[in-house]
Amino acid sequence: MARKLRIEYPGAFYHVINRGNYRSWIFESEGVRHSFLRCLEECCEAKGWRLHAWCLMSNHYHLLVETPKANLVDGMRWLQSTFANRFNRFRKENGHVFQGRYKALILSEEAIGPVCHYIHLNPVRAGLVEAGELQSYASSSFNQLWYPSKRWDFVNYETGLEYAGGLADSPVGRGRYRQYLGAVAGDESEQERMGFAKMCWGWAKGDTEFKKRVLAMDEAGGLRKKAVESEASEIGSYEWEKHLSELLQSMGKVPEDLQSERKGSNWKVALAIYLRQQHLVPHQWLADNLKMGKPSSVQSWVSHKRKDEEVIKWIEKLKNHGNLD
Repeated sequence: MARKLRIEYPGAFYHVINRGNYRSWIFESEGVRHSFLRCLEECCEAKGWRLHAWCLMSNHYHLLVETPKANLVDGMRWLQSTFANRFNRFRKENGHVFQGRYKALILSEEAIGPVCHYIHLNPVRAGLVEAGELQSYASSSFNQLWYPSKRWDFVNYETGLEYAGGLADSPVGRGRYRQYLGAVAGDESEQERMGFAKMCWGWAKGDTEFKKRVLAMDEAGGLRKKAVESEASEIGSYEWEKHLSELLQSMGKVPEDLQSERKGSNWKVALAIYLRQQHLVPHQWLADNLKMGKPSSVQSWVSHKRKDEEVIKWIEKLKNHGNLD
């Protein structure tokens, strides 16, 4: 099975999640929670990480991590392996503690606030505590925010306050933040707007332009090789859009021509054949982006028109463009 996408660069923000093996309750005892948090503390201090939110649940954890250096993978390897060794030594057991590799979703600036609120609301959403008593859930950065004497130096507790309307880090401001989280917990439309239902899905949280900028950092295309199939499809679509734009220009066409000309135009068929051959672009993407109707129609035209003289001429023109590149 392909490994999940890992992207590292200085100053990156991540939503990191992992679960106990077979969803087992790894954080049910005070001793185990303390052991994990001690490992987390050591890791953040050694790697220079900054946390903006964290929460331990019974069988999983959430972290909102900022990495001033590009060292997420190195730090997570140390954190999970060190905790697993201590956990197994304490239990006198062997084997995997976590269900597999952690998820690390890279975050745009706009995604930081919603992820912070989502993490703080995990105990409320799980029915473990009422929003009005959220500070009583000890295994969370909200508890440390509420009680300043418990705080760590490497956690930015003001992040949640800032993204809740620029609240002050004071008793009044913290109370208003708890109120704000309670309002979010009771408002399904606001949770939908923030993307709570898909907060742990995919490889990145942000708009299309943010994802394009992140992927552009890897000029050799190595990121795609690290992606699972669903992630590779999204990454591929950005690359295909770039190829399509260049090919249209080489044909003397503009994007508006895709919409205005016939679905089965010979030049469109030639484009489809070329993109299929050179970049393995799926029929669904071609149908949508070349405005050729259904995927089955694309498949039919590609099959029946590949020997058409005009189509062949267009393909040769595209190949010559590719050779110039």
